[in-house]
Amino acid sequence: MRFYVQNFGCRATQADGAAVEGQLRARGFVPANRVADAEVVVVNTCTVTASADADARSWIRRTRRENPSARMLVTGCYAQRAPEELAALPGVEWVVGNSHKAEIAGLLERETRPAGDAGFISVETLMANGGDNTSRYELDSRAKVVIGDVSKLRSVLVAPTFGSSGDRTRPTLKIQDGCNQRCAYCVIPSVRGRSRSLPAAEALAHVRRLTESGYNEVVLSGVDLGAWGQDLAEKPELIDLTRRILTETSLPLLRFSSLEPMDLTDEFIGLLASTGRIARHLHAPLQSGSNRILRRMHRWYTREEYAERVLRLAGKWENAGIGADVIVGFPGETDEDFQDTVELVERLPFSYLHVFSYSDRPGTEGSRLDGKVPKPVIRERSRILRAVAAEKAASFRAKQVGKSLRVLTLNQAHESSLIQALSENYLKLRVRGPGLEENRLLTVQVEAVEDGYLLASA
Repeated sequence: MRFYVQNFGCRATQADGAAVEGQLRARGFVPANRVADAEVVVVNTCTVTASADADARSWIRRTRRENPSARMLVTGCYAQRAPEELAALPGVEWVVGNSHKAEIAGLLERETRPAGDAGFISVETLMANGGDNTSRYELDSRAKVVIGDVSKLRSVLVAPTFGSSGDRTRPTLKIQDGCNQRCAYCVIPSVRGRSRSLPAAEALAHVRRLTESGYNEVVLSGVDLGAWGQDLAEKPELIDLTRRILTETSLPLLRFSSLEPMDLTDEFIGLLASTGRIARHLHAPLQSGSNRILRRMHRWYTREEYAERVLRLAGKWENAGIGADVIVGFPGETDEDFQDTVELVERLPFSYLHVFSYSDRPGTEGSRLDGKVPKPVIRERSRILRAVAAEKAASFRAKQVGKSLRVLTLNQAHESSLIQALSENYLKLRVRGPGLEENRLLTVQVEAVEDGYLLASA
């Protein structure tokens, strides 16, 4: 049976999608190149914002129109948070929460067999075997819903195989899941559970296997990556695992998906700057440049502490790409608070910014706070901050002209003489040169900037 996996959201979600895909392949399902060709469609959702929910619903409706015979299974954070909303959508046959994401491949194998086949087990049987961790929503819908308590999850779902269209050159290895923080705006702890870590030996084994398979870059990811190891018996830290990857594997290039600013200790920054095997790129969420709003959000640093860490990182790590998340319009945000954010963003050496318009997430403290910012004001503030971010990104790209950059080739561009690539410092390139192939680490000379891409020659 042909299947298609559509992922929404962060790298942790993408890693989950790769794990589900790998498990389906192992059970004999065949990946389809297009959703129109799939008999089973897995929709792996995000719920970090209201727009993320809307994007998933829109995609499901569009897929229903384009491929009405497809049998859709919806999973991920949105499915865990509001299964009844997704189960009501036409074309959705199963809704499976994060609580049971690891069982999707087995569920689909059983559910898509003819009923007379030996070994056929219904979704009801799966639920009956789930014990206290499984519940069923009785809905006015034909969708079957499997949902459970994510706080009981203790393992990390890891892709058993790689090589799907989404990770042919840069596989994501999720080594941590869940979060113990309680930021006032964030619904993720309630849909992913408590922080849990992949043991070091397993993480190292995965890195070795990926390296032996020919991958030149691996992205370490997690919901709160810096919390890796805190739940393990010996309480190792991420810096310990990083050192072991560098000394016990031959991986050419390691990249981190995102680290909290307070994870950037002097020791960690020193390690980043001391080796050529860690990509010169770091994403450190800011969320607000106002100390008052940071306290209201329950973030655990000040604007001054954030700036000090980022400036120290940039000073030690020449030409590094540094990015951040910023939430605009959190309840109580005044014009002065917003200007504090703009001023800090303008002052710090960011190469890009992810700007999120605040939206209430059900069950979070932020949804209960007063001082809601009107939507037109949020839209205007987002526009202003995105314009500042665009200027900083353009300036960073322009500074690369004339430099030599190490890049990883990705895939052929529209012109056969060019190949797409990604630089160590997280910039997109189009590289010209003879006989270029994907998944190659190259040093290139940057010649120009065009349409947001660096143009370079190998």
